[in-house]
Amino acid sequence: MSRKIKSISDPRISLNILSPEDVQRIHTATLDIIESVGVRFPSHKALDIWEAHGATVDRDTMVVKAPGHLIEEALKKAPPVYTLAARDPAQDLPLDGNHVYVGTDGCGVQIIDLETGELRRSRLQDVADIARVSDDVEEIAFIWTPVSAQDYPPHTRSLYEILAIWENTTKHVQTESIYSEEEARAAVEMAAVIAGGKEELRKRPVLSIMQCTTPPLGQDGGSLEAALVAAEAGLPVGFMTMTSCASTAPATLAGNLVVGNAEVISALAMIELAYPGAPVFYAAAQTAMDLRTGGYTGGGPEDFLFGGATNVLADFYNVPLSMGSFATGAKEPNWQAGVDNSLSTLMACISMSDMLLGVGLLHGSRIWSYEQMLLDCEIYDIVYHMMKGIVVDDETLALDVIRAVGPGGNFLAQKHTKKHMRELWVPQFMDRRPYTEWQEKRDGPRDWAREKARQILATHEPEPLDPKVSAELKRIIASLEK
Repeated sequence: MSRKIKSISDPRISLNILSPEDVQRIHTATLDIIESVGVRFPSHKALDIWEAHGATVDRDTMVVKAPGHLIEEALKKAPPVYTLAARDPAQDLPLDGNHVYVGTDGCGVQIIDLETGELRRSRLQDVADIARVSDDVEEIAFIWTPVSAQDYPPHTRSLYEILAIWENTTKHVQTESIYSEEEARAAVEMAAVIAGGKEELRKRPVLSIMQCTTPPLGQDGGSLEAALVAAEAGLPVGFMTMTSCASTAPATLAGNLVVGNAEVISALAMIELAYPGAPVFYAAAQTAMDLRTGGYTGGGPEDFLFGGATNVLADFYNVPLSMGSFATGAKEPNWQAGVDNSLSTLMACISMSDMLLGVGLLHGSRIWSYEQMLLDCEIYDIVYHMMKGIVVDDETLALDVIRAVGPGGNFLAQKHTKKHMRELWVPQFMDRRPYTEWQEKRDGPRDWAREKARQILATHEPEPLDPKVSAELKRIIASLEK
């Protein structure tokens, strides 16, 4: 049976965070930086692509300086709309600018154990378990490798991770953990087995890949070559900037946007120069350095503003956006996590970001928490209902009902109430009990979320992979290991 997916569509409220003039100035400044300062592309394959298209390439520093018109023409080749396919076609995700989907994020290296509550290193079984819980939760639309399988060797770890996810969900799979051409070729081969062949994979990309830039103004060589392999096979490819005000970007928010934008659009342009029409997406998780520690904040007004602004930039380039939305800097599910994730999600949803990442992660994407995962889903559910706005028509104005009840009456017994009462939001984890009941039990949302995760793991059985398919995926990984 297909699991439902809850996505925001056709919102009735919106946000304008950058004016058209602001966007144009950021774009012009970005092209100036790419042409006059350049971006580092530490990959001979990437440098060859740039050189073949007339960019200035310094082979010693591996810095590329590309004229603005080359970047603009390349980006025009990117498709504005495409679909992230799932094992179950009913769970396909059209990236058309009219939906907001939530996914898990990665790649955490620690996990708060669901049974002991202790903090420990993450392992492959955690990847499988998180995928199984995510498969059951309708707020989660796609599954990104959430934690690192540190009990497996680094050069094949990412492949075991996506295998574990496919074995435990029918939803779309996304990863950022593939850092080499060899890994990428194996991942493409695995995805083709899932899709039913290489041509079917082009039609229905059941895997997408996101790579991180290396700010300021740099790329990772292995990630570039992995992205080229994926794009050649028709898999959607995105590049995420994580520029930080005052450290890897200027202290000003506009300056940060310029540096991050230069990193992302230069990488997307390279993909389009190599494979015109390849599906690509913009990705961003910009922040501000903590001025007391120098650390990554994972929350704060700068992050929330970036969440809205980068969606405007992605719309300007007419490509989908993947936005780091949750992934609070809090160390445990608490008040800070609630503030961070509520405001970041609201800003990203109001600006209609296509993909929101970070569900379940704490301490700036380092620690996974099942409790936080389900509480984050509740936050998204609140925003989901807010984005519906207020419908005003004859039925909702309810004048006949108001007249029938009159002063001093009660609407509880009205047929209109019975018809519409289930439209009112009902929480899973917010505590609305009488004070005396809470005082007696002294439990709360974190306890209930933990128990819900345990219940899902104990009872939910995802649609299994065909054993022959699973065996073939394992064979592909084993061949790379040899």
